[in-house]
Amino acid sequence: MRAYDAVTFDFWNTLVAEDDGALRDRRIERVGGVLDAAGVPLSRPELEALFERSWQDFVAAWHAGRQYTAEHAVEHVLEQTGAQLAPAVRDELVEAILHAGRGAGTRLTPNVAATLDRLREAGVRIGIICDVGLTPSPVLRDYLDGHGVLDRFDHWSFSDEVGVYKPDARIFAHACAGLGDPAPERTAHVGDLRRTDVAGARAAGWTAVRYTGVADDAGFAAGDAAFPEADHVIDDHAALPGVLGL
Repeated sequence: MRAYDAVTFDFWNTLVAEDDGALRDRRIERVGGVLDAAGVPLSRPELEALFERSWQDFVAAWHAGRQYTAEHAVEHVLEQTGAQLAPAVRDELVEAILHAGRGAGTRLTPNVAATLDRLREAGVRIGIICDVGLTPSPVLRDYLDGHGVLDRFDHWSFSDEVGVYKPDARIFAHACAGLGDPAPERTAHVGDLRRTDVAGARAAGWTAVRYTGVADDAGFAAGDAAFPEADHVIDDHAALPGVLGL
């Protein structure tokens, strides 16, 4: 009898990695184009500074558990520039931020597709629990579809649809319900971040697996409750079936 009935995965730096700076560059170019056409020309360094401050606002909201959307990012841009823009131009800016990611360079993390297949062959249900930034869930699904793995997943829990970020228990409960309510001890979550992925999974009573193949979220003091260590740490998805006893 298999040890696990369900496994969920984080999205960024766990399932999918971005080509360095690709999303940010496309977003800066599109927002800059809209502003220029509206009579608010900004240099590349000015745009980069705006996006850096907006990113810091997102991170602060993310850590506080407050949703941060493209609309918030546009308000930030307008506050920083002092621009007075018509509602239609504001809508264009929101669309530019939301959809700039379409076509940006991304790649699956090594061996993840084969590992998803191995889990499915073992009868394990598979889900995603993802904290969404400024690239919305429909675009994230498009990435998975473009990489040929969207159909491997039985359920998705994206924060822009659920309304909360990890480690909030509600997004883990949402995933659990969507995967048929497996017992906590028969459920695992794979992600790269201790504060969100590991802490959330452990609080839910799930097995936590920290993936370090793209980024290693190390350097925290042992026993730090906000940044706990996972039950298993792997640097290659090919190791996952083994650590789960499949």
